[in-house]
Amino acid sequence: MTLYEFNKLDMNARMEVTNQKGVFLDNYITDKERINLYAIDMFFVEVVYTPKKNFILEVRSFKTGQSLDKYSKDFSDGF
Repeated sequence: MTLYEFNKLDMNARMEVTNQKGVFLDNYITDKERINLYAIDMFFVEVVYTPKKNFILEVRSFKTGQSLDKYSKDFSDGF
């Protein structure tokens, strides 16, 4: 599946593809949202949840860029 084909799907179909083909990579948690990151073929998918009710707000996809920055650990303090 390509990123273009994925983006043409509605949110329910995106979730189904993510659950069937996605490889879980990481999560990102703040007070306002929880995000699970998945890889599908040659692109990434973020599933965005509300932290209190665990309701899916958005399923978004991308290939590269600043969207991945939040998953990088800050190693400036050492290990």
